[in-house]
Amino acid sequence: MAHKKRKRARMDKAKYEKELRRLQIELVTMQQWVIAADARVLVIFEGRDAAGKGGAIKRVMQYLNPRHARVVALPQPTEKEKGQWYFQRYIERLPTKGEIVLMDRSWYNRAGVEKVMGYCTDEEYDRFLAQVPVVEQMLVDDGIILLKYWYSVSDTEQEKRFRSRLNDPMRRWKLSETDLLSITRWEDYSQAKDAMFDVTDREHAPWWSIDSDDKRASRINTISHLLSQIPYKRLEPEKVDFPDRPAAAEKPRPPIDKHELVPDHAATL
Repeated sequence: MAHKKRKRARMDKAKYEKELRRLQIELVTMQQWVIAADARVLVIFEGRDAAGKGGAIKRVMQYLNPRHARVVALPQPTEKEKGQWYFQRYIERLPTKGEIVLMDRSWYNRAGVEKVMGYCTDEEYDRFLAQVPVVEQMLVDDGIILLKYWYSVSDTEQEKRFRSRLNDPMRRWKLSETDLLSITRWEDYSQAKDAMFDVTDREHAPWWSIDSDDKRASRINTISHLLSQIPYKRLEPEKVDFPDRPAAAEKPRPPIDKHELVPDHAATL
C-alpha cells in the first residue's frame, strides 16, 4: 500500500530561486574546503523512477568545479563487468582526495530493479544484502564521507511525470520500458525498498529520505542537508591581482574573413 502524504502547497518559485542561489554559493564554499582538506565525499541518490534524483543532482553539480566533482551514472553492466565482483565497477569510481562524487543510482540497483525485475538470482540478492553494510563500513572507516538519499514520490505524481515526458522531445529519452513497468510493479518496489532499508539503514551509513512530490522543495532540502553533513570551514579566497594588458602587437593580424565562421543563426530570430 502506498504511503499517504500530507498535501501542502508547492514551494514558491521566487523563494525557491533565492534560496537555491544561496545554497549553491555555499556548495562552492564547501567544495573549496573539500579540495583543501583532501576530503572524499560520496553521495548516493536513489529512489523510484521519476522521483527527481536527476534534477537534484543537476542543481548540486551546477556550479561546482568539474575537475573536483563528477556524476557517476552507469549503464547496464557489460559482459566483462557481469563476471566481476558485483561492487567492482562502482569501487573503481569512488572519490579520490579532494573530490566529490554524486552517484545517480548505485550498487543499490541490485536491491531494487534487479530484485523486482528478476535480473539477479536470489543467491546474488542475498549475497548483496550481506555484503553491502560491510562495504559501506569499510568506506566510512577509510575516511570517506558517505551520504545516502532516498527520493520518495507518490504513485499519482510519478504517473503524472511519466505522462509529461511522453510528448516532451527533450525528456522523451527518460521514459523507458522499465519506467512504465514500475507503475504495475509499484507494490513490489515498495516491498523491495522496505527490505533494503531493514538491512542497510545503519548508524554508520543511514538512509536519508526526501519527499519529492514537490521538486523545488526536495532540491532545497537535499542541498541544505548535504551541506549540514560536511564538516567544512569557510576558506578565505586568495588575493587576485589583475595584470596590465600588454599593448597590441604592431604586426597586423590576418583578416577575419579568412576564417570559417559559424553562421549567425541568432541574427535570424
